[in-house]
Amino acid sequence: MGRQPAADDVGETCTVAPTDETGQAAPHTSPSGTTPPGPRPPAPGTAGPDARMPRWLPRALVLALALYAVFQLGSWAFHQLTGLLINILIAFFLALAIEPAVSWMAARGLRRGLATGIVFLAVMIASAGFVTLLSSMLAGQIITMVENFPAYLDSVINWVNIHFNTELRRVDVQEGLLRSDWLRTYVQNSATGVLDVSAQVLGGLFQLLTVTLFSFYFAADGPRLRRALCSVLPPARQAEVLRAWEIAVNKTGGYLYSRGLMALISGIAHYVLLQVLEVPYAPVLAVWVGLVSQFIPTIGTYLAGALAMLIAFTVDPWYALWVLIFVVVYQQFENYVLQPKLTSKTVDIHPAVAFGSVIAGTALLGAVGALIAIPAVATLQAFLGAYVKRYAVTDDPRVHGHRGGTRGPGAGLLTRTRRLWGRRPQTPPGPEDPGGTPS
Repeated sequence: MGRQPAADDVGETCTVAPTDETGQAAPHTSPSGTTPPGPRPPAPGTAGPDARMPRWLPRALVLALALYAVFQLGSWAFHQLTGLLINILIAFFLALAIEPAVSWMAARGLRRGLATGIVFLAVMIASAGFVTLLSSMLAGQIITMVENFPAYLDSVINWVNIHFNTELRRVDVQEGLLRSDWLRTYVQNSATGVLDVSAQVLGGLFQLLTVTLFSFYFAADGPRLRRALCSVLPPARQAEVLRAWEIAVNKTGGYLYSRGLMALISGIAHYVLLQVLEVPYAPVLAVWVGLVSQFIPTIGTYLAGALAMLIAFTVDPWYALWVLIFVVVYQQFENYVLQPKLTSKTVDIHPAVAFGSVIAGTALLGAVGALIAIPAVATLQAFLGAYVKRYAVTDDPRVHGHRGGTRGPGAGLLTRTRRLWGRRPQTPPGPEDPGGTPS
């Protein structure tokens, strides 16, 4: 028979942990029946100690860094190419301006390249002749002013001595000017600025050559450029692009030709005035005033008139005043009479819109923006006008600014009451009716 366990063997026996139905060990319970505290599972949405980095995070970081690098590179390239982009923009609008003349000659049998060359040759000959005449005029006037400077200085010194009881002499004034620190500093700065002026002149010539080449290619290869642009667009978009191109050509060409006609009229008017006043170089000054006043918006008239006033002042100071008065009066005539009639069919935009567009163009692109702002806004206005749905305007007096026709709610009742009160017979108050109300 087996041996019965002794009483002292009870403490050495080990107990087997109870298992659940799945065969896994059940959680140990304390004698009181509660589960002892253990490691808690991670809360939802939090990474546990063994969690790994999401697979998409490294790729997202690399993509963000790549996009930032591309943005920085594009920004740097844009700032470096700003001058070239402005030159291309000028060339494009110049090509649009000469497009009607080139197309007119091409329709009569000339090749577009030859027609474009003829137009550019005519423009260059006219520009070179004008610059030559203007330079000779300025050189002659500068020489005349230098030769007459002692006489001008004597007259100024005599006027000062008479009115201020001084004893100035021309020799003292000349020695003071020659020995002044201001003149020495000015000469030094002018000597050091010769290289800067030369670099600016060379840069201007290179910019002019760039604009000329691009505008020649845009005008000569206009149809090929339009076909290349339309080849990457669906047919519906092609029609919109061609319509926008045609509007831009019409508006830009119309703006240029209307400005040229107004420049001709302005030049003739100022030539007559300068010829009557016997101001030297009247033809060149008239051409200068006509071109600058029309192709430099807003302030071009006064800039052009300043040179004419300066030349007239050398003849007689009162002539400069007459030139100023004529410039101001003619500017008003041009703004309110001449310009609306000539530009109503070519560049029909409100004067306030034109002025605002010139300011915005100047702020964005400087002098170039001021020149192309008006035709660009006119083109945009004409293109978007086809997509704006318009309705018939109601026949209301308030549309025409007549406040007398304003009728609010109850205005008719108030008007009828006033009419009835005006027709009511007025009876003098009787003794039995002190208030004057009829019984």
